[in-house]
Amino acid sequence: MRTASRLRTAHPALWAGWAALAAGAVLCVIGWYGVSGERFAERQVPYLASCTIPGAALIVAGAVLLAHGRGQVAAARVEELYGLLVDAGPAGAEENAMTATATAPVAVSGEMRMVPGGTLWHRADCPLVAGKAEAVPVDAKLLRGGDLSACPICDPPGDTG
Repeated sequence: MRTASRLRTAHPALWAGWAALAAGAVLCVIGWYGVSGERFAERQVPYLASCTIPGAALIVAGAVLLAHGRGQVAAARVEELYGLLVDAGPAGAEENAMTATATAPVAVSGEMRMVPGGTLWHRADCPLVAGKAEAVPVDAKLLRGGDLSACPICDPPGDTG
């Protein structure tokens, strides 16, 4: 598969990140052990300079490599999924059925409903209010006052009784 090579190229960054984190942790432990064994500050500075500071830098570098490597793995997976979707392609019958449902109206009822406290008015069979016990018939006063807007999904007619 085409994306298998991308997954393989992402793994070295992950392995390098884990190796840098491990080496940094080892250096920090060695630096801590060296510092803790010395009483005077002037004898502790070489351990800080040679172990602890490079160890901390390796830990940061390892974290950056891990973040970059995981981003590469995620991108490779997205590419693989996209490739699978493109290879599947739309089937003729499924495409026609999807087009028919996309052009068919969502709701056709002549009865208008609203939800108290809402800002939209709907057809009674609109998916947003169908089956909701709190949906009540539209109040003509609210419509005339301009307090309600037509639902963009079911597209009710402009005038209601």
